[in-house]
Amino acid sequence: MEHNADADTPQVFVLARDDAGWRSALADNAGVEFAPCEERVFEDGEYKLRPLVSVRDRDVYVVHSLAGDAQLTVNDKLARLLFFIATVRDQGARRVTAVAPYLPYARKDRRTKPRDPLTFRYLAQLFEAMGTDRLVTLEAHNIAALENAFRCATTHLSSALLLADAACNAAGNRPLAVVSPDAGGAKRADHWRDILAERTGEDVGMVFLEKRRSEGVVSGDAVVGDVNGRVAVIVDDMIVSGGTMARAVDACRARGATGVIVCAAHGLFSAGSDALLDHPGLDALIITSSVPVAPRVAEREHVRVVAVEPVFVAEIAEPAG
Repeated sequence: MEHNADADTPQVFVLARDDAGWRSALADNAGVEFAPCEERVFEDGEYKLRPLVSVRDRDVYVVHSLAGDAQLTVNDKLARLLFFIATVRDQGARRVTAVAPYLPYARKDRRTKPRDPLTFRYLAQLFEAMGTDRLVTLEAHNIAALENAFRCATTHLSSALLLADAACNAAGNRPLAVVSPDAGGAKRADHWRDILAERTGEDVGMVFLEKRRSEGVVSGDAVVGDVNGRVAVIVDDMIVSGGTMARAVDACRARGATGVIVCAAHGLFSAGSDALLDHPGLDALIITSSVPVAPRVAEREHVRVVAVEPVFVAEIAEPAG
């Protein structure tokens, strides 16, 4: 049986191809070990990943952001992560934690039409089947759905504190109003209002926008609350096409907002998102590094990326009980 002198030091395998941010964050924490792995891609598109160090009786963390990119789809990345979790479990890891800064399929947590799949629940079953003991993720679309779908332990990390600091810096000393682009984000917006009020020591307004979606078409023009004379801080968990956020920017500007700042944990920026990125009414767009930021996004002067790797590393070094 293999033994390790430093068996109590967590091992972290980062499967992301661009892991510079993770390497830097891990290097700053002596209580965490960056562990190497080998990747081989075969001619037919199949691949294998294997740890290059013993994981027997070790506490193992496997990190992989699951947003698709030009090289790998969401499902490619998901398969890599699941197979590697199963591999380290087979090799005798004491405990395996999946660290997915961005977790896909979270929006499909309920049936909206007859015979709809419950994809998020199926995703949870896949993680559990591979031997995952715990999942750590950032800003899940619906925290209650996350906790209900997964039977293994879950740790949900919030980006609000990090993003709120950046939003306050962008707004300066101007009065603020937190804006939720739809009613479903009410709890998130309320949490943001508390944080911003504490940061600024001032009253922070609350605004909700109407949003209806049918067959992929978004509609609704009602605005509840007042942004007149305030900087509108529009908050959501993710930006994909940017259509919802662009509508929110228009609504806030039309109702007298003196500035508009968009904040989201996950910047996916699919086709069509340039309309938001280049929106003339947008003062700042603040996202985290949970998803690798494409050059076409990062090069925009008003885009700011907040590093979240240190938040995850702190969770790894001192996991919640």
